[in-house]
Amino acid sequence: MKRIYIIPAILIFFAFSCQKLVEPKVYSVLTEDNAFITRDDAVAAVNAVYSRLKQPSGRSDSWMYYAGFQVTISDLTTDEGHASSGGDVGLMSDCQWSSSNTYLAFAWQHQYKLVSDANNGLYYIPKMEKITDEEKTQFVAELKFLRALGYVDLTDAFGPVILMTEDSVAKNIQSPDYESKPSPSSVEDVNKVIISDLEYAAQHLPVNYEDNAIYSTNDVGRASKGSALTLLAKLYMREHEWQKVVDITAQIQALNQYSLYPSYAGLFAEKNKWCSENIFSALANALNDGVEIMNHFGPVNNPQVTDRWGYFGATWYFWNTFALNDDRREMFYYDYIGTDGLHYMQAPPGQTTPPDGYYYMPDVSTKKYADPNGSTTYYDGHVFPILRYADVLLSRAEALNEINGPTKESVDLINEVKGRSHATLLGVASTFTKESLRDAIVRERGWEFFFECKRRQDLIRTGKYQDVVNTYLVAIGKSAIIDINKNKYFPYPQAQVDLNPNLSNADR
Repeated sequence: MKRIYIIPAILIFFAFSCQKLVEPKVYSVLTEDNAFITRDDAVAAVNAVYSRLKQPSGRSDSWMYYAGFQVTISDLTTDEGHASSGGDVGLMSDCQWSSSNTYLAFAWQHQYKLVSDANNGLYYIPKMEKITDEEKTQFVAELKFLRALGYVDLTDAFGPVILMTEDSVAKNIQSPDYESKPSPSSVEDVNKVIISDLEYAAQHLPVNYEDNAIYSTNDVGRASKGSALTLLAKLYMREHEWQKVVDITAQIQALNQYSLYPSYAGLFAEKNKWCSENIFSALANALNDGVEIMNHFGPVNNPQVTDRWGYFGATWYFWNTFALNDDRREMFYYDYIGTDGLHYMQAPPGQTTPPDGYYYMPDVSTKKYADPNGSTTYYDGHVFPILRYADVLLSRAEALNEINGPTKESVDLINEVKGRSHATLLGVASTFTKESLRDAIVRERGWEFFFECKRRQDLIRTGKYQDVVNTYLVAIGKSAIIDINKNKYFPYPQAQVDLNPNLSNADR
């Protein structure tokens, strides 16, 4: 039985002899018998799972799910991201991680918190008697989507992981086993649960929440049919099930709900909380559930975006790959006069020591999550995109290329994304081979999705992780240490291995 005590401030007096401490006064007790009763209870349980995507350890937590450790393990461990602050985040950006790295522990812990909270809701909500069957179906579909999202992230990072579902909740209630040391399930077995969850979600979630019978407002941040289909397509991308990707992306297009936002910069403006390109995002409001995204990504000593940490930066190696005419190149604070009067810029080739009045930045901050026209509070209201329509277009282009080689449709899809940013368009399909168009797609995905937790997965899926990252490491004077046979997955966090010897890092 789970009990929650609200204890008033009390004074505890100690005498010379041992005396019994003052007993706390219990104002309320939350148990299995009164926790899931009303519709409001069910909605609160579902909303609590969504909240894991922003602030997994509670309100005002700086280590956010996607804008914190997920960016660290997905982007900083490639040629795109860099952290100059040292410590464990610096080790990740130098590809020097180990099983004791804090960010791997954060990832495992909070990905499982998302899964665990979803499992609890999936166990209790179907048993509730005071909500309708329609409400149960809606809530269960949302929870299944969120659980699938957690398991996609877990298997992307760690491969085989321990599989827990609502059946595990039932078993633990009926016969708790505090000494249990479960073995990890194969990625194939976890995929079966993910696919089942997403197929259910796609079948039962609404296309949108306009005039929804269950939610009284247009809750644009909730999981929808489109988000379930998009995540399912992403899973099939990972597994190279190309025809399924083509079929599902066609279903997404047929929903007629999504389109590219006219400008790349406008897509990420804080005021643009939702638009037709964002399929699923972690939303925030600076006034009541703010996040620290601007603190993490904002530039140092910038006169427009002041007092920020510059914790996550893009590598100059990556930024220099943008063409001058690509609008996405301008989504960085790459040259400015700082509040300290210094000229902040990239070091010219061959130079390391700046002359008086200059500061050579070790990396470059992005404007994606540091909108100078947005909130300037410590906790801001930025949105973190998880699934968006540009990914659907480029995923479809990649799948078509893998099936048929370069086609007019695949090239047109890529050019639709490039055209939005005024980048030079690709030539006709006949000028490409399957391999050269695959390379073009990988480059395009890097330019389009930097700091959206996709780079490492993209490079691994296309077989380019070892080559691309080692080439980058050598270019910046470090050793080429990536071995895809060992580094496809991260090691299990050492604390988890110590608790459960069935999680072995012998081959990682």
